[in-house]
Amino acid sequence: MSAAIGSRPSLYSTAVGKKYAMAISGMVLMAFVLLHMVGNLKLYFGESSLDRYSHWLRTVGEPALPERWVLWGARIGLLVALVIHLHAAYALTQMNRRARPETYRSKRDYVAADFASRTMRWTGIIVLLFVIFHLLDLTWGPANPDFIEGDPYHNVITSFQRIPVALIYVVANVALGVHLYHGAWSLFQSMGWTRPWRRQFATVFAGLIVLGNVSFPLAVTFGVVS
Repeated sequence: MSAAIGSRPSLYSTAVGKKYAMAISGMVLMAFVLLHMVGNLKLYFGESSLDRYSHWLRTVGEPALPERWVLWGARIGLLVALVIHLHAAYALTQMNRRARPETYRSKRDYVAADFASRTMRWTGIIVLLFVIFHLLDLTWGPANPDFIEGDPYHNVITSFQRIPVALIYVVANVALGVHLYHGAWSLFQSMGWTRPWRRQFATVFAGLIVLGNVSFPLAVTFGVVS
């Protein structure tokens, strides 16, 4: 009896456990994406507004905690959520392939699935590569030749004034929207939450993120913000 109990698989080793992990980590990442977009709306209120927001992010928690501790805590938490999300997605893909080999897949499977679900892997890869570029461009600076440490408004403007970079941000955020749409819709199913409005929620959430994020490079490119 003890041997049987000891050999019991963990929840995460099952497909259900991985779906839970993917959904919960996805919710954490969705919350960050929303808050990040809302914070960046300070761009429309001028240089001082965005710079004050950036300064607050670095100093939040003071004087109880040293500068940037809360910021780095959030970054580490997001990194953990991202790693869990990626690993669960990869593991589920491998489990699905073993359960249903590609050679036996019917073409009708693709007809039944919508575009967002069929492209989740590729939109996920695009978003991951974009996040790396975004950090190099506006957080660390190697991808932005005019980068100035501690001057986010200047960095955003000079970055988006480069047409190829602005296009990268637009395309990447459209891919993010497609990924968010299916992710926001499917997490309800993964968590066992049956809600008739889940598709509407996914549409509104993804659309809000895309409109907000795409507006930033377009506003700079067309001189609305300078």
